[in-house]
Amino acid sequence: MKNQNVMRKITLIIAAFLISGSMFGQFHFGPQIGYSASNLTLDTDSISNGLKNNLLLGVFVRMGKKIYLQPEVNWMTQGSVFKYPSFQDGIVPLEQNIKLNTIQVPVNLGWRIINLEVVNIRLFAGVAANFLMNAVIDTKSGDPADYNDALVPDDFKTVTWQWDAGLGVDVLMFAIDVKYMGGLTNVLEDFKIDGNSITSKSNLFVVTLGWKIF
Repeated sequence: MKNQNVMRKITLIIAAFLISGSMFGQFHFGPQIGYSASNLTLDTDSISNGLKNNLLLGVFVRMGKKIYLQPEVNWMTQGSVFKYPSFQDGIVPLEQNIKLNTIQVPVNLGWRIINLEVVNIRLFAGVAANFLMNAVIDTKSGDPADYNDALVPDDFKTVTWQWDAGLGVDVLMFAIDVKYMGGLTNVLEDFKIDGNSITSKSNLFVVTLGWKIF
């Protein structure tokens, strides 16, 4: 039921983008693929974290000329690798591979700083909503039962927010965007270690290649 509600909201968002596109003088639409390097930051020294590399698939809409609005809908995986400290008595240190399968909806406001017939260069910034479809935790070493504070899928929020900023280049019908995305909200519901609430935010480096169908 939770995923059905998320999909209903995303469908309404896509419909609103397509309808509003007819109000702008210039309109482009197309699919895109990309690469992301993600990390879940933690405000604790009890757990170390590492990057995860993933692919993304999505669609984008671009509306406007010199100043433009670009909403997107992307299927992507965010996450990190968490390593818990070792204990005595021969307990193997716990290492968890965190995968957050997400539908991400960024909305960026951009400016074409160079706008030629064949090539243009753009600057943009905006915000993104992330709708969590499911969280997968793969234990690579150790036993979660040995740790009182090991993460479980229900520890992650279903909706989170990020900001982003980047640079884009268009060559003919192809669009390349490079951007950094920083977490605005905590991805954890109410996770605690030794009674202390832990904050975690999802940060991303993203490169996408889009194809402007029209």
